[in-house]
Amino acid sequence: MVRFIVATALAALSSVALTQSIPSCGPNQPCPAETPCCSAYGQCGVGAYCLGGCDSKHSHKLDSCVPAPTCQNKNYKFDTLDSVMAIDEYLGDSTKADWVASGKPAIYNKGLLMTMAQDTVGTLLATTHYVWYGKISAKMTTSQGRGVVTAFIMMSDVKDEIDFEFIGVDLGKAQSNYYHQGVTVYTNSANLTVSNGNTVEQEHEYTIDWTPDQITWSIDGAEMRTVKKADTWNATANSFYYPQTPARVMLSLWPAGLPTNEEGTINWAGGVIDWNSNAMQNGYYYARVSEVNVECYDPPSGANVQGDKSYTYTDVAATNDTVKIGNDLVTLASFYATGENPKEDPHASASGSAASPSMTSAPETVPGMSGGGNRGDESGAGGADAGADPQASGAAGGDGSAPASGGGNGGFTQGGNTGVNTAAKVGGSTLAVLVAFMALLFL
Repeated sequence: MVRFIVATALAALSSVALTQSIPSCGPNQPCPAETPCCSAYGQCGVGAYCLGGCDSKHSHKLDSCVPAPTCQNKNYKFDTLDSVMAIDEYLGDSTKADWVASGKPAIYNKGLLMTMAQDTVGTLLATTHYVWYGKISAKMTTSQGRGVVTAFIMMSDVKDEIDFEFIGVDLGKAQSNYYHQGVTVYTNSANLTVSNGNTVEQEHEYTIDWTPDQITWSIDGAEMRTVKKADTWNATANSFYYPQTPARVMLSLWPAGLPTNEEGTINWAGGVIDWNSNAMQNGYYYARVSEVNVECYDPPSGANVQGDKSYTYTDVAATNDTVKIGNDLVTLASFYATGENPKEDPHASASGSAASPSMTSAPETVPGMSGGGNRGDESGAGGADAGADPQASGAAGGDGSAPASGGGNGGFTQGGNTGVNTAAKVGGSTLAVLVAFMALLFL
């Protein structure tokens, strides 16, 4: 389950000491004005903290988070990485990138490889445009091996979630799941059987058909499971525990079987990960995605429609009826900007501009990159590079090389400028990116 990504990130961070205190956020604890944006890990910052994964419920203000670009009908092919941008380069202009990535994706045989080298936390991609109900399909093969998990999910900034997850030792099944605002109801999960009994050797098409009234999971066009909103009523909370807020499409490959994870997580993933497995190629575990298709549905009946370009929230309840569709689109001027102050740029050359923050006092700017993070209801340490300036340093990946801006079409080999590279090895000052899984994927 995707929620275990948090355990992975925290385990990797546990041996790294904080060099500065990072404000935390969660229920009854909003972010302070200086670092107004609450990440999916329950930590406060600026810059990328205010983009995808920014939790409006626990940020300083509802508008601390940048408005989310609305759904676009699109068929995403992966012939190059031109439409994929590293999380430490993306400032919110969805016209410049279709996907934001952490880790090291690569192009191979007209498909995108999500890779996971030893002692890294793998690869995560998320769309820059959100979906508020629609039909979303991914054609892909999964990775394999104990402790290895491949995922195709929908995740909203307030942690509504719809999942397809694939355990590397159970190649004949896909796990389906859904959550509402991060509440982990384990009985929501159900196994789905794949037709030929193998998710690795043969590509399959996995589809999430999400409407205001029901979710249907399909494999190769065959409907496998349907959950109706009417059946998700929680009398105690007086609410439907049903995914109902704009979400990003997310693809990931991650090591649930790290020995530092909790025993339950490791057992769920099939055991401790083997970094000498025959399933690795050129030093990587990998999963391949050839195509993602998004078909947008109309907003729900009675929706607050005042435009067609962005989604925002009008109330901290963050439910279906608090989503507004407007025309506000924001691109941050720098990684020190926020939704409240999108033009902040201490590196601007204009007269009277602010001086660049010092390395010891600068706020967190990229979740997982300059400090790591954890969910608001879990504990953990941040990163050794807390406060690092991604603009001044180039926000290099963990191997010391700056992220590549484009993608090659060569063979699947390690190293070189084959794609976005924000991958960091776990531990030491290179900890980062820990899934800058940014956001995106925990629950």
